[in-house]
Amino acid sequence: MLLHDTALVYGRSLRQSLRSRLGLLFGLLAPLLYLVFFGPLLTRLPLSGQGSSWQVLVPGLLLQLALFGALFAGFGIIMENQQGVLERLRVTPVSRLALLLGRVLRDATVLVLQAVLLVLAALAMGLRAPLPGILVGFAFVALLTVSLASLSYAIALKARTPQEFGPLVNAVSMPSMLLSGLMLPMTLAPRWLDVLSHLVPFRYLVDAVRDAYVGRYASAHMLYGSLVGVGFAVLAVAVGTRVFRTAGA
Repeated sequence: MLLHDTALVYGRSLRQSLRSRLGLLFGLLAPLLYLVFFGPLLTRLPLSGQGSSWQVLVPGLLLQLALFGALFAGFGIIMENQQGVLERLRVTPVSRLALLLGRVLRDATVLVLQAVLLVLAALAMGLRAPLPGILVGFAFVALLTVSLASLSYAIALKARTPQEFGPLVNAVSMPSMLLSGLMLPMTLAPRWLDVLSHLVPFRYLVDAVRDAYVGRYASAHMLYGSLVGVGFAVLAVAVGTRVFRTAGA
């Protein structure tokens, strides 16, 4: 029953997303601009054996794509809530967990597709990374998307209006981007900033994907990134499901 309901919600949501081709394109635009205009600036940066500049930048851009794409997913459900779509779905026998899972799996699918396009562009610009590492990167994009989209929908159902939702998401997204080392490894930062960044869970995912891009699959970074990513996803889905069950009750 859960799988059937999730597939129904997923299919409906995915069809809606694929109709908006401009939305898919503009979602990829910011990482592509970073790739084209910021990437060449890193070619002479001393990275202390952490890989080439592309192996450092592209993993960060992949997770940046997931960070912003998933966190702002809640805008869509605010519109559905205001139009009464969500209320009509709640009176059906569809599982509340399926209402969430179908949407976050749609978000993960869309962002992984965008991540594939981003990596193809990076390969054309000079990225060299092992195929297993690239696939691991896509898996982390999907995992982070599930986590952040679940929280985004939970926040959106509580905030209820775009005017309340936007500032809340910005308050989370900007510090997360700056302190997780998306653009540059935090090991290049002053000691106090490097220590502070360890309080941001995304830091562990970024380090794990960067290790994967240089072929280090059994490193401590990979272990910590996997544990933090899975734990965060389980917690976020649980929170999102609880909000879906109680919102509007």
